[in-house]
Amino acid sequence: MTDPVPNPLQGARFWRAATALDHLPPDEGAEVAFAGRSNAGKSSGLNTLTGQRALARVSKTPGRTQELLFFQLDDYRRLVDLPGYGYAATSAARRRDWGEVIPAYFASRRSLRGLLLFMDVRRPLQVGDRQLILAAAEFGLPVQPAVTKSDKLGRGALQTALRALHKELSVFEAVLPPLPLSNLSGEGAPAIREQVRAWLDADAD
Repeated sequence: MTDPVPNPLQGARFWRAATALDHLPPDEGAEVAFAGRSNAGKSSGLNTLTGQRALARVSKTPGRTQELLFFQLDDYRRLVDLPGYGYAATSAARRRDWGEVIPAYFASRRSLRGLLLFMDVRRPLQVGDRQLILAAAEFGLPVQPAVTKSDKLGRGALQTALRALHKELSVFEAVLPPLPLSNLSGEGAPAIREQVRAWLDADAD
């Protein structure tokens, strides 16, 4: 499928990785974070949204991303791939570390404009998703749910699932209506890209 609208995220390139808050790059410009449960399609979604096949490493092994990965669009705008959560095989120490680091990252980054939250349409809004939404809400961070693997359901079933998820999400502040995303066909990607672009281009408060 050819996207008639130029992709504003296409120029993204890997910049650096951070394993702790004191390794983060300077808090300047604007960035949007990508988050989601392990195996929810986050890395594939990053590739789909940027129009690149291998910008983010995609693995069949959940929990592969173990660092904050920064991808630069230009000198002032970035995408940040956060570690996946909810994978049982990840060590308890690692889960505890990231359970502390990610909220601290939300609290400390003035340049962070929004959170793109990837959820599998067949298993949306799990415990870790709710915890992440609550952490974002604590710091006034808007959240755009991206519902992945939408091609696994027929159109009618997908719309029913999206309506049900929208209803569940309505109790949370600053959470936008969920948008479907197929990493196979790219369907739904333009609307999500537009939200990411709007965040990156908005003036900071």
